[in-house]
Amino acid sequence: MKKKGNNTENVYELIQKRLKFIFDEFDNIYVSFSGGKDSGVLLNLCIDYIRKHNLNRKIGVFHMDYEAQYKMTTDYVEETFRQNLDILEIYHVCVPFKVVTCASMYQQFWRPWDEEMHANWVRPMPKNCYKKEDFPFYNDEMWDYNFQVEFGRWYHKKKDAVRTACLVGIRTQESLDRWRTIYSNNRLFTYHNLKWSRRIGYDLFNLYPIYDWRTEDIWVAYARFKWPFNQLYELYYKAGVPLDKQRVASPFLSTAQETLKLYKAIDPNTWGRMLGRVNGVNFTGIYGGTRAMGWQSIKLPKGYTWREYMYFLLETLPEDMKNAYLEKLRVSREFWKYRGGCLSLETIRKLNELGINMHVQKTTNYKTDKLPVQMDYLDDIDIPEFKEIPTYKRMCICILKNDHVCKYMGFALTKKEKQRRDKVMQKYKNIMMTALKNMKNFPIMKSIFPR
Repeated sequence: MKKKGNNTENVYELIQKRLKFIFDEFDNIYVSFSGGKDSGVLLNLCIDYIRKHNLNRKIGVFHMDYEAQYKMTTDYVEETFRQNLDILEIYHVCVPFKVVTCASMYQQFWRPWDEEMHANWVRPMPKNCYKKEDFPFYNDEMWDYNFQVEFGRWYHKKKDAVRTACLVGIRTQESLDRWRTIYSNNRLFTYHNLKWSRRIGYDLFNLYPIYDWRTEDIWVAYARFKWPFNQLYELYYKAGVPLDKQRVASPFLSTAQETLKLYKAIDPNTWGRMLGRVNGVNFTGIYGGTRAMGWQSIKLPKGYTWREYMYFLLETLPEDMKNAYLEKLRVSREFWKYRGGCLSLETIRKLNELGINMHVQKTTNYKTDKLPVQMDYLDDIDIPEFKEIPTYKRMCICILKNDHVCKYMGFALTKKEKQRRDKVMQKYKNIMMTALKNMKNFPIMKSIFPR
């Protein structure tokens, strides 16, 4: 396993120190386990640590079962549970929360384990799983990511814990969003100023102890310690799927579109059930990753501008979908016009050379070397930084990809989404800030929460 910079310790030696810190500091610990390679490594590291040090304690395992998944993933998860029943407290969750789908232009979300679709379930519900009735906080408007947060609060309260840690196996190498999760500048909501920690509630933290591991480290660990792993990755490898595309996640997310077709070859029985479960699965399985889904190079029909083509595409959608995209566009337009998006000096130079009308601000409140640029939407632009510039072509790509969230555009949340998020955040911010204020009155806490 690779050394970290000038540090003489490798990532395995560092994780042992982190685990010691975690098990010393937190009386209540659970691991978020998806069945993927990263969460699998993290869970195995914790299991080995408990056994090696003869710790007289158990750890929780939180597994969100999305119903539609490879049989290999189900087998791996269940076998991991079976082999470690002596030290695992298992929360195998089968709940019909909302999950984003990019497989259909007519459906923004789907619900795993939806009772109204019981006859069409991809597979039977596992025995001894936790259902929606087991969680008093659950409601029908809850998305999967909301459920994760609320589960942590529920689990902390259920265990009457002093301090709870949720261990999450994300790595900064995986994506920019994950890098941002770790390297956020707000240290107020960390534990002892550890960059790989995030406060999500009073005495409740997300910890990311393998944040600095690389993909090579993950597979070296599986090989060296002979840990079982999800055999799906072996099939991905044989199918020629690049390492960065080998993901165990909901198959209907935008990141899974290119590999959705592999279900037909790898797990045909599951594929057959999926066809009748979510709209657009077969089409996405055939055309995901192609021009038909807005990937790679798409061509503008003759006689259209990209702006005109965007409105043409919008008219083919149901009214609620059309309005949702238009709201995203409105928010984005206002952002670029009045606040400005941060661009590098090199990108700004290229825009100037092309004669693009824009206003470059001299300073920004963000911690970045980039500068805010105020500008109107362009029809299209031919520069390598295309994905950073607001264009109607990018919006067309979002529509063709069924990217309802508009992640490809980097859009801000809609007003409704903001209100929903802000309502949740404000509720718990008030609790946290009151608690932090009270804690600062104790001398022993002044070093942790400096003024």
